[in-house]
Amino acid sequence: MGRQLYDVVATLGPATATIEAARALVEAGATALRINTSHVQPSELPGWLARLRPLMGSTVLYLDLQGSKWRVGDFEPWSLAEGARVELAFAAKGAHGGSIPVPHQDFFSAAALSDGRALLDDAGIELRLEETGGERAAATVLRPGILRPRKGITLPATPFRRESLTSADAEIVGETAGLGTVRYAVSYVKDGLEAAGYRSLLRNRPMVAKLERPSALAEAAAIAEISEGMWLCRGDLGAEMGLREMAEAVHRFARGLAALRVPVLMAGQLLEHMTEHPVPTRSEVCHLYDVLAAGFRGVVLSDETAVGRHPVESVRVVATWNMEG
Repeated sequence: MGRQLYDVVATLGPATATIEAARALVEAGATALRINTSHVQPSELPGWLARLRPLMGSTVLYLDLQGSKWRVGDFEPWSLAEGARVELAFAAKGAHGGSIPVPHQDFFSAAALSDGRALLDDAGIELRLEETGGERAAATVLRPGILRPRKGITLPATPFRRESLTSADAEIVGETAGLGTVRYAVSYVKDGLEAAGYRSLLRNRPMVAKLERPSALAEAAAIAEISEGMWLCRGDLGAEMGLREMAEAVHRFARGLAALRVPVLMAGQLLEHMTEHPVPTRSEVCHLYDVLAAGFRGVVLSDETAVGRHPVESVRVVATWNMEG
């Protein structure tokens, strides 16, 4: 493959919430750190930034903005059993075992026009929508799982969606725009037109566009003209398209990487085995090799470093590609 410096973006979370843990990731080879602000309460972000200040003079910090991505609200996790009847309601918070709060009015408008499926947490949970109207929807659980707060919720292939930063996003940008090493990653960018809108909102701040929708793949060249980089995020893309179709789309996209003017990183379960185990599977290592050989500039680690048991080891696996020998 030839030697090239690859980017290793490590997501911070409960497993890496201290300055010592963040520094260990950088020392292991992380070239940038990431905070998914959708999983952080607005009141918690200043604390994160204060803890990370010793690193922020030399280490890039990506703040992941929600953009037009839908997420469920806040509640205590609970188990959804197959066949259970559940209700979704327009709200920011919910009680354990009650309605699933969805703090996006346009979700309910889109639900009435959808094919009747709702996917949560990268399609780990599937609901069949049976009654929609106003700001509520009734559903039956088809694919069970543990429902956790602030996870993504998708109506597959539904174009009806608000295209803008949330008020929380705008507040985060306003409070952090003066921090020199902070960059922004915008979720669910639809196309070049929407990317241009985000560019005007962020002005001259570095912006990475997250490709999570089929329309974004089709418009990748236009989005690349406006952004400083792109992340191909397979979790939500798989929920939008279905797994087989997602795999085919990613393969086609990778064949055109050389024509894009900005670096593109791969995200989504690259080393998922390492959330629980200290070494990757052979399949993961082979896949990582293929990803880098295809022309991706690096990877974004999510659960591996945010909630995994072996965050430093996960970074080292990728950083090995940046070493001589």
